[in-house]
Amino acid sequence: MTPVWAAPISTPSPVSPTAQAMIPAPPQLSAKSWVLMDAATGTIIGSQNADMHLPPASLTKLMTVYVATNEIQAGRLKADDPVTVSENAWKTGGSRMFLDPGAVVPVHDLLRGVVIDSGNDASVALSEHIAGSEDAFAGLMNVTANQLGLTDTHFMNPTGLPAPEHYSSAHDMARLARAIINDESAYYSLYAHKYFTWNNIRQPNRNLLLWRDPSVDGLKTGHTEEAGYCMVTSALRDGRRLISAVFGSTTLNNRAEDTQKILKYGFRFFETKTYQQGGQVLARPRLWKGEKNVISVGLLDDVTLTLPKNSSRKVESRLHINNALEAPIAVGDVVGSFELYDGENKLATRSLIALEAGESGGWWTRAWDAFHLFFAGLFDVQDDTGEVKA
Repeated sequence: MTPVWAAPISTPSPVSPTAQAMIPAPPQLSAKSWVLMDAATGTIIGSQNADMHLPPASLTKLMTVYVATNEIQAGRLKADDPVTVSENAWKTGGSRMFLDPGAVVPVHDLLRGVVIDSGNDASVALSEHIAGSEDAFAGLMNVTANQLGLTDTHFMNPTGLPAPEHYSSAHDMARLARAIINDESAYYSLYAHKYFTWNNIRQPNRNLLLWRDPSVDGLKTGHTEEAGYCMVTSALRDGRRLISAVFGSTTLNNRAEDTQKILKYGFRFFETKTYQQGGQVLARPRLWKGEKNVISVGLLDDVTLTLPKNSSRKVESRLHINNALEAPIAVGDVVGSFELYDGENKLATRSLIALEAGESGGWWTRAWDAFHLFFAGLFDVQDDTGEVKA
């Protein structure tokens, strides 16, 4: 990676067509809608009908658990808090943890019942304990969805049982899975458990890939007649994590096969690399009217990109410094831009920031620099080496 300023130091040679990585189209699936996302960058590798509003069935419980574990992390709920199972929770239909009415169950067991057993009774009991009612809890779910930017999602209940205006999308569910992985990693291991026993009833996790693919460690399945077979999955291979979401697969087995197809596609043909680390000094341009003559600049965060695999790719960086940087400048102030290119193809743009404070100099320094700028007309003059002239 060659750093440059206004233009590349050297122009990469054109890559011959035979040297280019051959990236096929994504595989055909039985699902109505699907998304494949890189967990580190959030980049969508492939999709079909990604934002289509569809019933999420028990994928809804991803948000139920996210809200609950967020309450635990915020200190408003404890994992060992006792929850009394209401008759309303007990009589909820569909998949069940097999709770008894009036039983007292700790929150951590209800979480297992929701994730592993996909228990509607456990979801209702948890929601009533946290918010007082299913409706109130659905309000919390929707507020959280809004905070996460899930614009194609609306919840009516914590279970995913069919209801008017209860919908989500493959894109939103992949985003939610990423939030679970990144924000609530202490609880993510729940999703890899294969069995849970409650009331002397041992139930298996419905995610078939937990048995078929050792790289898969979550997340959740769903099925209703209206929704078809749905699944949100995450897999970790060689330190790289992908997230998939499929909606409306035609059978239980097709749901697993659809997921395997797109995970294999993403791991085989795409890669995620960090091209520039945040916090490193990338340049020390001239600082006018300051205590010091230069200031260190760089990036706030790493520049990590998900791109098609291509061994012939030549990535270069270009820095653009704003004209005539003048003190005072605070740490984090934007002072220019950082761009990554592959030939003439721009890959990314990030803000270039001050990594240190640029304090104002004395009155003589300020006056002299103001005189110099005004009469010399010096506005970010640069030489061929990429260094800003004084």
